[in-house]
This record gives sequence, C-alpha cells and structure tokens, in this order.
Amino acid sequence: RTWCRLRDDMLAFSKIVVAGGGVVGNSIAYFLAKEHGVACTIVDPIGIAPAASGKAGGFLARDWSDGSPIQELQRRSFDLHAEIAEHLGPEIIDYRRLECVAVAVDGSSAKKPGGKKLEGLEWADIGAVGSRPMGGPDTIAQVHPKKLCETMFRFSQEAAGSKLVVGKVVGADVDGGEVTGVRLEDGTRLDADALVVACGPWSDAARNWFGQEISLPSFGGIKYHSILVRSPRVLSQAVFFQGHGDPEVYPRPDGDAYITGFPDGPLFSMKETPGEEEVRAEKIDQLVDATEKTSSELGGIKPHTVQSCYLPTTTDGLPVIGPIAGVEGGFIASGHGCWGILNSPATGQAMAELLVKGKSSHLDLRLLGLDSPYR
Repeated sequence: RTWCRLRDDMLAFSKIVVAGGGVVGNSIAYFLAKEHGVACTIVDPIGIAPAASGKAGGFLARDWSDGSPIQELQRRSFDLHAEIAEHLGPEIIDYRRLECVAVAVDGSSAKKPGGKKLEGLEWADIGAVGSRPMGGPDTIAQVHPKKLCETMFRFSQEAAGSKLVVGKVVGADVDGGEVTGVRLEDGTRLDADALVVACGPWSDAARNWFGQEISLPSFGGIKYHSILVRSPRVLSQAVFFQGHGDPEVYPRPDGDAYITGFPDGPLFSMKETPGEEEVRAEKIDQLVDATEKTSSELGGIKPHTVQSCYLPTTTDGLPVIGPIAGVEGGFIASGHGCWGILNSPATGQAMAELLVKGKSSHLDLRLLGLDSPYR
C-alpha cells in the first residue's frame, strides 16, 4: 500500500525517498528499519556520507545545549548514540566515552614544552597556562561519523531492504497536494509517497521541488578544514584550545587525532558541491602550526589526511525537522550546524515515527518545525 489513514486521521507512508546520504538521512533509514521494519530509498549525488558526515570529528556532548531549543534533541541523541553503538558494535563505529578539557595557551611561538605539564592534561604540554574540565565519560563521547553512516545504512539494507540510488533529486511529482513520485536529474522517476529533504547545506535547492515555492529558512554552510595525524599512542582526552586560533582536537580510539579549527564565515549561496570541497593549503598550514605550538606529542607529525567540509546552518541557527506545510508527503530534516553528528539519532528516530505513525512521541517537533516559535 502507498498509505493508510490511521485512527487519528494522520497518514502513514511506505514509499519513502530520502534526499541526502549523510548522517541524518542514514539515521532516518536506520530507525525506519529497526523500529518499524520499513525500507526507504536514499538518493545522493555521490553515495553514503560524501560531505560533512564523512569528514566531521564525531565529538558528542550531552548537555552543552541545555537551556536552548535543542536541549531535548541533544540529550536524547546522546543517549541514543550509546544504544546504537551497543546494537551495531562500538568497535565497528569507533564509539567510546572520553574526557574533554578546555586549555588556555599563552600565544607564544614556542614549539617545545617550557616547563612542567599542567596537572590533569594528557598531551597538551606547550604553552598551557590554565585548564578546566568540560565533561567526562558520563557526558562526553565520540563516534567515527563515516563508519557510523556506512554501518547504519548497511543495517537498513539487510533488515528492511533499503536502497541507495546515486543521483540528484530535482523535484517531486505532486498530485492533489500529495507526493506521488520523485524526479532525478538524469530523467529517472522514483515512485514515492513521501520525500524527506536531508541535504544539509544544499537543502535550499528543495525550495522549488514541490511544484510551488515553499517557505524555508535559508540553508548554507560554515566551512571547516581538518587534518588527521597518527599519534604515538592512543589518547583519550579531547581538547578545546583557547589561543593559537582556538583549534579543537579529538583523539580517536584507532590512534588518529582529528584536528580542526579556523572556520570560514557562514555561506548561504553554496558554490561547491558535495564531496568536491576545495582544501586550502593556508588553512592546513594553520592547523599544523597550531598543533606544533600546543603539543610535543602531536606536533611535527605529518598529517595523513587533509580535508574540508561544510557544517550545515540556517539563518536562525536552528535545525528544521518536520513536515512541509501544504504538501502531503513533504518533509525536511536539515540544518543541524556543528552538532549534526550528535543530533542525528533523535532526528532520525522522530522522523521515522512521523513517517510511519503520523506523529513523534519522542520529541516535540513543534519546537523545531517550520512554524517553530523560535524562528
């Protein structure tokens, strides 16, 4: 069946297309399969996790958005990450709990330790003049975003028969106000009764997909560069530096240290395409230099990976999660900012339930929908 009318007069959809193969799209596919036994089709121009979801750091903090409109989303997502890791295997997706500290550095150009390392610091030993804890294993964790996306998609394939179509969505067929199909750039038409926009920074393209211009906040991206170096030992303390450009370092359980910082300003007219983001040499040099000025253990190690990506953002700074008004079968889940990896599980779970049951019992989506009082 394409849909059935439930007792509360809401629609349940079964021919679901998700535009976007990032962490949000794969979270939707995962929860559709795991909690409802429903398949979906993910459409992406490149494949699974081609952009930020394959290049982000995967740092997770449970309570850093407390007091904001995304508090409930973030706390639930943090807890769901632990459940997902238990289900899929923490060693497969490189999930673990760890500590996080903020470290202030003196801004000198020294690249060697100048004295005794501050107590409580694992590896940040150059120019450190103060530190404070930002969380421990009860509120801080990490995951490897690309491995998470690939493993969630593989589960949705095996458990429910979800599919990946490599292509670019250019529009939806809408008949009588209801989605009846999805059109791709190469002329392919997919039979569908629901289309979920999960295109991150490129979600602005969906404004004209549904046969009429829909009202959306502007979507864009903030470009970050990152490097990965192989540390001499496995480290377990993430550090947010204050000084030397405020780099952030997330050591991973596989021995890599993920180092990022020096973001560009928000961009609301995306020129670069997913998976083809330019890596600028001067940004990489800044990250290498900052590493050499903050750690004798990580500094001087040549990066084995240099990359860049856009963290999706909106003009009001809030993600958009929920139905698109006036289009039965039109949905959106985009714009999660720097917390996209963290907040994807609760987004996926809520969207899956919304698609199948017509409402979400896990999150109050009125706070994050297109008509949110916070917009």
